[in-house]
Amino acid sequence: MNFLRGIFLVAVFFVLTSLAYSQSLSDIQNLKVDDLSDAQIEQLVRRAEANGLTTSQLEALARERGMPALEASKLSKRISDLQMSASPQGTLQGAGEGRSINGQLQPDMFDSLRRSDPYYDLTPKQKKIFGYKLFHNRQLDFSPSLNIPTPQSYVIGAGDQLLVDVYGASQQSYDLEVSPEGRVFVPNVGPLQVGGSTIEAATVRVKTALSRIYSGLSGSNPNTFVQLRLGNIRSIKVSMVGELTKPGTYTLPSFATVFNGLYAAGGPNENGAFRKIQVYRDSKLVSTVDIYEFLSRGIQDSNITLQDNDVVIVPPVEKRVEISGPVRREGLFEVKGDESLEDLYVYTGGFTSQAYRDRVTVRRIENNQRKVVDVPASEFGSFSLKDGDEILIGEALERFSNRVQVTGSVHRPGEYSLEEGEFTVKSLLEKAQGVRPEAFLTRATLYRTSDDLTLAAEPLDLQGILNGTVEDVVLKNEDLLFVPSRYDIQEEYYVKISGEVNYPGTYPFAREMTIGDLIIRSGGLLESASNSSIEIARRVRDSSSGKIAEISTISIDPSLQLTEEEKNQRLQPFDHVFIRRSPGYEKEQLVSIRGEVTYPGDFAISGANERISDVINRAGGLTQFAYPKGASLVRRTVYYKGLTEEEWREKTLQEIKDNLSPENNRTINEAEELLYSRIDQKLAQHEKERILKERAKEKELLFRGLESEQDTLLLDSAINQVRIKEQDLVGIDLEKIMQNPGSEEDLFLQEGDIIQIPKELQTVRVVGEVLLPTTTRFDKDNSLRNYISKAGGFTEGARKSKTYVIYANGDAKRTHNFLGLNFYPSLEPGAEIVVPLKPTKNRMNAAAWIGLASSLATLGILVERLIN
Repeated sequence: MNFLRGIFLVAVFFVLTSLAYSQSLSDIQNLKVDDLSDAQIEQLVRRAEANGLTTSQLEALARERGMPALEASKLSKRISDLQMSASPQGTLQGAGEGRSINGQLQPDMFDSLRRSDPYYDLTPKQKKIFGYKLFHNRQLDFSPSLNIPTPQSYVIGAGDQLLVDVYGASQQSYDLEVSPEGRVFVPNVGPLQVGGSTIEAATVRVKTALSRIYSGLSGSNPNTFVQLRLGNIRSIKVSMVGELTKPGTYTLPSFATVFNGLYAAGGPNENGAFRKIQVYRDSKLVSTVDIYEFLSRGIQDSNITLQDNDVVIVPPVEKRVEISGPVRREGLFEVKGDESLEDLYVYTGGFTSQAYRDRVTVRRIENNQRKVVDVPASEFGSFSLKDGDEILIGEALERFSNRVQVTGSVHRPGEYSLEEGEFTVKSLLEKAQGVRPEAFLTRATLYRTSDDLTLAAEPLDLQGILNGTVEDVVLKNEDLLFVPSRYDIQEEYYVKISGEVNYPGTYPFAREMTIGDLIIRSGGLLESASNSSIEIARRVRDSSSGKIAEISTISIDPSLQLTEEEKNQRLQPFDHVFIRRSPGYEKEQLVSIRGEVTYPGDFAISGANERISDVINRAGGLTQFAYPKGASLVRRTVYYKGLTEEEWREKTLQEIKDNLSPENNRTINEAEELLYSRIDQKLAQHEKERILKERAKEKELLFRGLESEQDTLLLDSAINQVRIKEQDLVGIDLEKIMQNPGSEEDLFLQEGDIIQIPKELQTVRVVGEVLLPTTTRFDKDNSLRNYISKAGGFTEGARKSKTYVIYANGDAKRTHNFLGLNFYPSLEPGAEIVVPLKPTKNRMNAAAWIGLASSLATLGILVERLIN
């Protein structure tokens, strides 16, 4: 185990020491995570993954190797920040960029960061240095433009191509190249010295030389002219030395400026100066470049054009300070010796609106220890900065100096300014455009903030203040006036209605409301509703009487016209109205007759005493092919889940809508269109209520332990299928029923009954434990054993004594045993013989027999002792 652990530590050592960017990491204990760029962190993570390490393992093993706990924590945080940068929502998708699997950062995360961050290769410190990003922005290009007019101040050097155009009375062009000695050879003129001259001076020399052969170039009225321009420009070599990212000698176009050279050399490094970049030419200082002037004011007068063999020196930074807090641009800034805080704010972009501007705090190192200096705003222009100063900008206090607030039942709640002079509660309400009609003026509350920031509450009589009968209250800073609503301090009034209405439920109470108003509000009465004996249950407000509710009854007009009785019995809050079902109302109940009757189909039950024989007679009686003995009755059980009345009404409405739909029917008239629209709205309302009920039921089931409350019998699926059947087959003897109508055999009909009358049956079916389950022709002379023989006989697992017969009408008979003999039931056409399987018996093993013998022996000994 220790051997494997040692291998792991060695692997981590190689991971950390193999990084070779800006510094060596072989000395882990001295590693500074803040000095690593995102690119270096990426390489570290990639090498760790290549060795099979996750980020958490990398942190743990780095600590074991000697990395300080603080630096190891920083390393973990840097990796976590990269992960969050690739996935701003903090949820890392498996297929998206920025994936993290088992603690390992995937390469596509680094790819996305590299594409989105132009300063991906910079360390956090480098990103903070003002001006550092200028030369590291991959989207910024400092290459000089060559498609510009020839500058007249351009100094000609060896390798330049000069194009001379003569035009006017004479036409001629010359293509001249400057020799290493600085001369050009003009045909018919000879060599001319132009090296080291500007374009303007060289033009004068060329014109003077060409006037020897073109007389029109000279004189007081010339007719020939000359123009000198550059063709291909030469390259120059410039030495970039000092505190640069990539110092060296660079070959640049002769149009290149100091900024072009700095960009080619990667700009100043972390220790390089940005405000004192020196350009030497022929060992003389010709320019000092201040990059801050360019970044803050756009001034680049010192950004001169470089010449061959120029030397650009970036000295070390002499004075750098850090500024943090609510300024437009935080970071590290280089300052010159005579610059103050006020000059520094130019480069930071100034204070933000949240800044505290009256004073700043400066931390500095003085006499080998740290100290804090408070600088008031009056000294910003004179306070001198030192190298290493940390300038901390405070934030404005989260307090208001002149704010009062009003909330609650006013027309315009919110914040208001505390005006000078006396600003009172009444003045505040006037600013808020008064109180709302439902405002509770008897008592409002004024919340005040004390000097020690504790909260105090003062009750107010707003009615008296507004009427002038109570002295007004002068407001103070941070006062909050709360005007309650009368509805906030009382229970919401409602009334309920149940029973035979379209939309039973709870409705808002309205003054002077009657029962008829509530019925109309709930969608009106159903056809089954009774307009008499309507009960009203009213809350009892005196509990000492022992009453729970006051019950009263009332009758209303069937057409809902307002009667004197209804007018004199207005509803009160929390009343519950019950609409009863009409005693004589019954909706139609249907039975179905199938098979051999003259008119099969659905029939409505005419009365509660209607029997099977009655409805068969209504169906025209049995046909000549009917087999009465095989008739059966299918009846619903108590587990039948039929449509509720609400679902039945919804189904009826849906059928009406489907028949009115223009897609399925003829063009409908205006009355039908209105009916279609009403039904559509009602169905939409039903659907909405159904969804709400389903959601409530799902929520209830979610928070209730279903297993503990279920009937244990329901958990057995086999018993379930038998017990919770929605329909059962009832055996009937239709022959006796038709011969003796009204007898006990002639059952009363119930809704949903299905009477099935088959044609004459001629077969018998054998199923169960026989060799060949089959259906065979019925023969009245054959017994049950004959039919078993036709099916191949019993199997070895058949339980012969329990064989039973199911007749066509649903009745069943079993086999009887007497003195060891089996007496099988008789058969009829359409019968089904069922041979069940013998139950499986568990044989006792040797251990069980020994245990039984031991128990019997013990019992025998006990009996013997009792007898003795």
